[in-house]
Amino acid sequence: MSTSPGLAVAAVARRLGVAPATLRTWDRRYGLGPSQHRAGSHRRYTDDDVARLVVMRRLTLDGVAPADAARAALAADDEELDAHRGAVSFDERGADTGPDADEPDDADDTAEQEPPSRPFLRAVPGGEAARAPGPRPVGVREAPRPTRVSDVVDAAIAYDQRTCDRLLRIPAGGDPAAWWSDLVEPALERLAERTVLAGPGEVPEVVLANATLGALREYTQASEDAIVAAGGPPRNHPSRMRRIVLVFAAPDEPLPLAAHALAASLASHGAMARIVTGPANVHRTLEIVTMVRPAAVAMVTTQARPDLGIVHAAHEANPSLPFFVGLPSDDVADELPLASTVHRVRSFPGLLHELLAVVR
Repeated sequence: MSTSPGLAVAAVARRLGVAPATLRTWDRRYGLGPSQHRAGSHRRYTDDDVARLVVMRRLTLDGVAPADAARAALAADDEELDAHRGAVSFDERGADTGPDADEPDDADDTAEQEPPSRPFLRAVPGGEAARAPGPRPVGVREAPRPTRVSDVVDAAIAYDQRTCDRLLRIPAGGDPAAWWSDLVEPALERLAERTVLAGPGEVPEVVLANATLGALREYTQASEDAIVAAGGPPRNHPSRMRRIVLVFAAPDEPLPLAAHALAASLASHGAMARIVTGPANVHRTLEIVTMVRPAAVAMVTTQARPDLGIVHAAHEANPSLPFFVGLPSDDVADELPLASTVHRVRSFPGLLHELLAVVR
């Protein structure tokens, strides 16, 4: 392990050509964070940490899904890391050698607003050569660039519905769960951090929500058409309704997009799901569960402290019914019913996999 004092988040972000928020997301979701800590909670990236980030960055630029790229970066052996150590030089400290060298991570967010002073592929071996202009061979088409979260956010803030629709379209055979976790959810989080001066009728969140729901409708319809074309039963056929999952959004959920993404993700694996829309009070919830007789029930929410009344009511009336609750924080985890059939799940992929294990 290197004995270097290490680099702060903003310094590594500038050299990799990503936002500090992206590095923190990679840390939170994939464990690709700084391993060196100083007194006062100063977090610093070592040579090895940066080498893994270079592997991550190189793979994502090549179109590899972030989750897969992160697994490859974490699994990289010493030989592969050696090839990338020093790609982001600790001798070129920039902000790390100045008076702000020991600022906490919160201060690094301010530096993120400054445009990178180096080409954004500088940390990737051969990156500058890859960016060099030159004639393209005859008959060779340039591969489409993967959609970036920043592209989606920019389109939403510009109220460009057509572009947002195009950027969020799920390709045939695509994975709506990865699409949600790697693209849409980060775009929603980043948009929620932006302050925008809007005119009447201009709501960036609505543009993004419309594009998200449209993409899910189009993808699900294409998948259903493919099932029927292959000789399978239509979506409302009794044989497909026996193992249905009911998906609830928490009461007062402002944009229940995660519920729709979960239902589409279940459908992509051959499971049937229906989303409960409109007011879902206790009485109506019990009626729906009794009428549908689902194989499992799920609640997914983005709220830190959602109302869990329908979870308690449904469990008390149907104690053997598997109930899965996706909670983004631990604030109300201890308020869930204490039962073997009630499960708290922390992540969207985890919620999907738990449900599939029950209904397939």
